[in-house]
Amino acid sequence: MRPLFAERPRETYEGKKVLITGGLGFIGSNLARALLPLGADVLLVDSLIPDYGGNLFNIDGIESRVKVNIADVRDANGMQYLVSGQDILFNLAGQVSHLDSMTDPMTDLEINCKSQLAILEACRKGNPGIRIVYASTRQIYGKPTRLPADEDHPVHPTDVNGINKASGEMYHRIYGEVYGLRTTALRLTNTYGPRQLLKHNRQGFAGWFIRKVVLGEEILLYGDGEQKRDFNYVDDVVEAFLSAGSNDELQGEVFNLGATPPTSLREFVEILYEVAGEKPNYRLVPFPEERRRIDIGDFYTDYGKIQRTLGWEPRVDLREGARRTIEFYRENIRHYAS
Repeated sequence: MRPLFAERPRETYEGKKVLITGGLGFIGSNLARALLPLGADVLLVDSLIPDYGGNLFNIDGIESRVKVNIADVRDANGMQYLVSGQDILFNLAGQVSHLDSMTDPMTDLEINCKSQLAILEACRKGNPGIRIVYASTRQIYGKPTRLPADEDHPVHPTDVNGINKASGEMYHRIYGEVYGLRTTALRLTNTYGPRQLLKHNRQGFAGWFIRKVVLGEEILLYGDGEQKRDFNYVDDVVEAFLSAGSNDELQGEVFNLGATPPTSLREFVEILYEVAGEKPNYRLVPFPEERRRIDIGDFYTDYGKIQRTLGWEPRVDLREGARRTIEFYRENIRHYAS
């Protein structure tokens, strides 16, 4: 396969109709901003369900250049209309809170399973030639048996969200194998950057820690703070989606994203304070029981497969990404921290 990361001709997306579900969210809106200079005709679909990350401010400055449809992807009839005539679907719609999935598992099931089937059925019936890139997650691996975890690592989720996201990924694979839909899945790790949800801490620690630094509030680190993770700046994640979406040879493939070396949560927090020019203000506290039960300890991935296949690798290092992120939220925090 020809690596596409270093050089992507404009004609890859020029004039193409591109649908992004979850398009007003964190990654979806950044992806839309990257597609516009490539000449794509972008349609953003988002339910704007409170607390899920959709935010109209995320398209500030480009609102006249994209189409927006406020819709719930669980609506099969609505999705069949929306996918009609589209060339590429970036399927980012989903519920990503691990805690919420444990307190409200039925909603997580509806959004991460029922909605995925509705989308895939809409494509099968109304647009079987569409190219689909699905946003999966490293959470499907659960507590690792070996590190770094590659794509062959056992799938053993520790929460309902991980189970349902694994199912969503498998639906995409089955629809590719049985119906010939051109599907690819990217297993995302800890993504951070501008336009991330900061209203609460149920969608991961990265955005919450960034909020605390910008607002000058104390950060609580669970355990000893030495749990290791890998972090991807959102621009690098967008590049992975663009690369996957422009390659027709990836049907049925699954790829990890990731970064090396892994970083402890304590180090991540200290980097945030360093680039913000602020004195560290964090405290180590015991794990709350509801978080301890689903904590996975250290986790970082082997992203060698996507590196070999597409030439993708993270380009923005953690300090630079943190600097850009803090700068963005210092200017726009009122739109993200209600």
